Amino acid sequence: MVDLPLAHSPRRFTDRPSHPARGQRPVDYRVLTRFGCPPRAFTRSRPETICAHPPYVGSVRGVTDVAVIGGVGQVLTEDEVTAFVGGVLAGAGLEGRSVCVIVPDATRSCPLPLLLKAVTEALKDSQVTILVALGTHAEMTPEQLREHLGGDYPNVINHEWWKPETFADLGTIGPDRVGEISDEMLRDEVPVRLNRAVVEHDVALVVGPVFPHEVVGFSGGNKYFFPGVAGQEVIDFSHWLGALITSANIIGTPGITPVRALIDEAAALIPAEKLALSVVAQSGTDALHAIAFGDTTESWRAAAEISAQTHVRYLEHPVRRVISVMPPKYADIWTAAKGFYKVEPIVADGGEVILYAPHVTQLAAMHPEIEEIGYHCRDYFVGQWDKFRDLHWGVLAHSTHLRGAGTWDPAKGEHLRVRVTLATGIPEDVVRRASLGYLDPASVDLAAYEADPETFVVPNAGETLYRLQ
Repeated sequence: MVDLPLAHSPRRFTDRPSHPARGQRPVDYRVLTRFGCPPRAFTRSRPETICAHPPYVGSVRGVTDVAVIGGVGQVLTEDEVTAFVGGVLAGAGLEGRSVCVIVPDATRSCPLPLLLKAVTEALKDSQVTILVALGTHAEMTPEQLREHLGGDYPNVINHEWWKPETFADLGTIGPDRVGEISDEMLRDEVPVRLNRAVVEHDVALVVGPVFPHEVVGFSGGNKYFFPGVAGQEVIDFSHWLGALITSANIIGTPGITPVRALIDEAAALIPAEKLALSVVAQSGTDALHAIAFGDTTESWRAAAEISAQTHVRYLEHPVRRVISVMPPKYADIWTAAKGFYKVEPIVADGGEVILYAPHVTQLAAMHPEIEEIGYHCRDYFVGQWDKFRDLHWGVLAHSTHLRGAGTWDPAKGEHLRVRVTLATGIPEDVVRRASLGYLDPASVDLAAYEADPETFVVPNAGETLYRLQ
């Protein structure tokens, strides 16, 4: 780690006015360690309407070399999806070439069986491998894969992130470039390792959805490579960079955020041609609003424009309590925490977010370290960096993302903007040791909460972002 200059003046990491009922207000903080260089503030604005009509649109707000079907408020038919996918892939020059198709795991809403059927039919003259982008999620079983993909396909592999031999070394991102990308928040060399299946094929084709995301702004595109099928180093580094900026400050931010820039820098090292079918899904369903095809940058950009108008909803006033009802696809708090990320901006100071997920019985099946450190705000770790620096930064990032905005100092300890309560199948003692609130899920009466004017109930939580107007 290269020493960074320390700033000494208070900085603000959100642009909300300091008012006790305004939700995500600014929190003043001072830089405590070399990791404390303050993040850039991002300007958010609701995007203009995109006029995207079938069958294809050649450009979307400055996006070039991308084909788009559908748009905001539209729902594509299966025939439209199949015809579009077949048409664009037929014209992509993929005949006789080997193609690695990278797809999401089951934690994302996406009609993957429909899409894969169309993709594999279009690529019948190509050598195809399907790679499931687990990130650091749990391995999918053959039965789960069969249901998730819509059938039995040859050459289907999980991203086995726990096996070093499955990776190819693509090089590094140097410290000077990292400093430039991160606005000098970090200045380390980042090793770039990627699942070797990607680099052993002529073409890498991403097939997956775009949603507001707590680490990068909007998911999709090159994010399916990093962290989707990446090595631990770039996963940890990118997530910690996002944590320094904070989830509330980056989630739903359009354009190239520092984390997106880091991901794109790593993706530039991939030797394969990079293409994407970036889809905008109707959250919680198998319906699609739009599909964009092109390279992984331009197709993502087009889909993110539509996602910003589809997956972001605005409230006039902050709320005292939010209950996020988590669907079964989130198997632990590591993934179900999206029910907090997506509503944090609308919660009043001192308010509460309840994650209602009776089916969840673990904090993090693949990351038991979280039970050791618990959930804390960013400044808790930054202020005690010598104590925590050797832990996986991705685990630290997850901890901060679920705990939200707050402050810490050695004398006064930790002060958190909102309370986080779990109404799950996780034992009470485990929940409280992790510094979270506990609520017996059997005591939750959703109808009563829905009738409470101070409570906002979010069904099928985790993909739609809520903001204050």
